Amino acid sequence: MALVIPDVLEESCATRQALERLAAKWRILLIYALLAGPQRHAELRRRLPGVTQKVLTETLWSMERDGLVERRVLKDTAPQHVEYALTPLGKTLQEPLSAICAWALEHPSATSGR
Repeated sequence: MALVIPDVLEESCATRQALERLAAKWRILLIYALLAGPQRHAELRRRLPGVTQKVLTETLWSMERDGLVERRVLKDTAPQHVEYALTPLGKTLQEPLSAICAWALEHPSATSGR
């Protein structure tokens, strides 16, 4: 099987568009967090120090629009209880992210900023 290398420098390239979407600051970290299973907003906020409530909410909404995350209402009455989980599409990112983790462990000098 030959490796096809797309022209990621072209704006219309699907690979470029995917990279731009995933490269948003908190998206990959949210995917890592949600790989552990469904979680509520407050739990995600605790697991991601530095993210504001507003940014977390906006990021989850955009990931839901992209089909990576689903929002499940657990309790309709106030106070509403909602949890977030990866969709089957979101779960397909586990393997490529595992490859990035393995690469980072193999090449610590490349990730240390030196």
